[in-house]
Amino acid sequence: MDTEEWIDLLFYRPVGYRWALLFSRLGVHPNTVTVISIFLGVTAAVLFYFDSVWLNMAGMCLLVWANMYDSADGQLARMTGQKSELGRILDGTSGILWFACIYAAIALRLTPEWGIWIWVVALINGFIHSKEAAMADYYRNIHLFFLKGRAGSELADAKREQERFKSMRWENGIVRKVFQWFYANYTDSQEQWSPAFQKLFAALRARYGEDIPAEIRERFRKGSLPLMKYTNILSFNTRAFALFVSLLIGMPWVYFAFELSVLTALFIYMVARHEALCRSILRSL
Repeated sequence: MDTEEWIDLLFYRPVGYRWALLFSRLGVHPNTVTVISIFLGVTAAVLFYFDSVWLNMAGMCLLVWANMYDSADGQLARMTGQKSELGRILDGTSGILWFACIYAAIALRLTPEWGIWIWVVALINGFIHSKEAAMADYYRNIHLFFLKGRAGSELADAKREQERFKSMRWENGIVRKVFQWFYANYTDSQEQWSPAFQKLFAALRARYGEDIPAEIRERFRKGSLPLMKYTNILSFNTRAFALFVSLLIGMPWVYFAFELSVLTALFIYMVARHEALCRSILRSL
């Protein structure tokens, strides 16, 4: 309830759960569901290239479908006890691939009118989006860690992920090692963007280990909870709504403008608030 958006609670989670039940009965692996969601999202992006409302609407349906499966894969993994690091990496990669293809499709669509400059805008948007999505995911997992502990969170550690990458042998799986390299760098980027939290977390572990006192957990939760709405805005639903509106009115460039202005401002505000919270708690230790 702390970290989920209302549309997820009312729609994506319940529908995803039904899909997870079906896949469980059919013996489908969670990673297979994630891969299917990637294909659905990429196909949606291809349909957004065309200047046709009907094809664009078909793409919107596919993107919603892909997000249903994105909700189902994690529930299926927990339901069947098939949680894995590879699944976590694939799950994080899926949304990035959807929107990378969406940005490319929109840029191709607008190139005749805007020229090469639309690709510059698309690349800037893609870079900003990657940071927004990474930090939104990180802050949610930090919040869950303080709320439920290590078992209730997927909070990763960059040093541990880099050591895991180094320990993996290429001959035992090239694709898996490549994914691990990306995930280690993804985690390192999250930590680089949260220096105040890293200092606070290091101080808490040095003093208390994993047994952080309840009053500190509650203080952190109270400060972090108002920021969860921004992590949701910067994730899928608000972004998808803005994209769908821009496509329905025949002006997909509006989505890029929304990303560069509204979402970027919210991202900067969210990071600043989170860092200020961590500095405040650190000073009180």
